[in-house]
Amino acid sequence: MDYSLAIENGPETIPGGTGLLLVHPSIGETDRIDTDFLKTDTDAFLVVSTRTTAREVEQKLEYYDVDETKATILDTLSVERGYSRRTSDDVYYVSAPDDLDGVVDRVERFLTEHEGKRRVSVDSLTEMAYYADDEAVYEAAADILDLLDEHDAVGIFHLSEEVHEVATLDRFRDLFEGVIELDGDGNVSVDVA
Repeated sequence: MDYSLAIENGPETIPGGTGLLLVHPSIGETDRIDTDFLKTDTDAFLVVSTRTTAREVEQKLEYYDVDETKATILDTLSVERGYSRRTSDDVYYVSAPDDLDGVVDRVERFLTEHEGKRRVSVDSLTEMAYYADDEAVYEAAADILDLLDEHDAVGIFHLSEEVHEVATLDRFRDLFEGVIELDGDGNVSVDVA
């Protein structure tokens, strides 16, 4: 099945199973691209948040007018940082951003438990690598991409270009079917194979 892609300079649609890598400056306007991706042509979406808490994700979704009834959030920060956690049907927790097996497992459960058009946002691979390492995060991203393909879903994965070595960036670019480049001025280019 095809999914609409509401990202400037990108194709109208992308096929199910597609993973997009969003390469951006450390302080880029990623929220706009992320939320446009999530709120278009979707029945359910999962936000894997390694940079912000579930509460902050909820605030972002509300600010960008994304339908929160379609949202599931995986919060990887609150447990490790000792924040209070509000249990709900749509918010889940793993112990830390480097609990990559827990993240992959939760993505699989989301894709298995929801039907229709499903989208996944991983924000961000860079933060995961800060806690774990590039190789482990690469393997986890590959596992999630396999799950997207298996379940005919699509995903967007954030990666900061200012943190990683060029060889690491190139290796991640090669893993994905599509790459979205966001520069410091907010210009967007999209290359989907």
